[in-house]
Amino acid sequence: MPFKPSIELSVVIVNYNVYNFLELCLKSVEKACSSLTSEIIVVDNASSDNSCELVSKNFPNVQLICNKENVGFSKANNQGVEIAKGEFLLILNPDTVVGENTFKELFCFSKGISNLGAVGVQLIDGTGTYLPESKRGVPTLKTSFNRFLGKDKNKGVYYANDVPQEGVGAVDVLVGAFMFLKTKIYREVGGFDEDYYMYGEDIDLSYKLLKKGCQNYYLGTSKTIHFKGESTKKDVKYLKYFHGAMKIFYKKHFTSNFFKDTGVKSCIRLWYLFKYLRLVAPVIIISERENVLYVGDKKVSIDKDIHRDLNFGQFNSIKQLERYIKKNTIEEVWFDESTLSYEIIIDIISQLDSEKLNYKIHSEYTHYVIGSNSSDGRGEIINLL
Repeated sequence: MPFKPSIELSVVIVNYNVYNFLELCLKSVEKACSSLTSEIIVVDNASSDNSCELVSKNFPNVQLICNKENVGFSKANNQGVEIAKGEFLLILNPDTVVGENTFKELFCFSKGISNLGAVGVQLIDGTGTYLPESKRGVPTLKTSFNRFLGKDKNKGVYYANDVPQEGVGAVDVLVGAFMFLKTKIYREVGGFDEDYYMYGEDIDLSYKLLKKGCQNYYLGTSKTIHFKGESTKKDVKYLKYFHGAMKIFYKKHFTSNFFKDTGVKSCIRLWYLFKYLRLVAPVIIISERENVLYVGDKKVSIDKDIHRDLNFGQFNSIKQLERYIKKNTIEEVWFDESTLSYEIIIDIISQLDSEKLNYKIHSEYTHYVIGSNSSDGRGEIINLL
């Protein structure tokens, strides 16, 4: 009989200076792990915001590795996986929120798939907007160039549009914010390549799994919030990391001849310049919101200097909530997690997906609401009285 680990799932989270988002993430992960034999491992990359103290004090069952320097995303994840004892592994960003049934759905889907690679889910940002990088194709020269020219929209190769957003199917590449796979397979392919400091390592790992004969899958029936702007701020430094990562990926997997290599380098350079020009002249997407609805049992208050009108209510259906929002010109919705589960909150946010609404989550036993108004900017934390 083959040895079967006593722990079903190891969740590895690499954190860097996102104290409040890490707390929200861990609260949601603990609830999702309640029906499994599991372990949670946090690797902190020398945060200066007391993240290690938070984990030690509030999450004593979490295994914590506190690095003395920022060793990067790849190496830190490998540190976590090195001590993982679970049969399955989840690589998870600290700026995510998972539903209570997410892990059970992943295990149910993965049963019986003999050549299982990694599994990803439908990721939405803090506004409920679907993140297309949830499922992608291998960024070959052709697909990347077509995407840059805007020719990929019809064929949908770069973002694997052959699998619907709410669908389930085989895909090539998943995003490192959420990757579920067997721990043994992760180790067999060498895990994240530590030549990547930040970005590109998820594409590399996905591709190594494909080359091993494994198949990666997208489970669009399961949703997770990825605030996205939190774990890595979108700035010129981010562009440089991503630019460098793409050069490493092509050198490792696609180097062939001078002309093709020159074409790849030119495309990467053009992409970099295009994104750079957008960052140096950013567009403000969402302004401050004032008329706020708090959905839940609690009666909370905020500092009088924060000019927001709080409305309170409970609703029996999303339609009823939509009618109230429209009638009362609500601009922002705060959800009480002690009244609504994370699963329900995520579902409501995804269904209410609207450019006119912002969302925040108030987790039980915390004194703040937290959310993100866009995928590119930093999130917002509002302290409660």
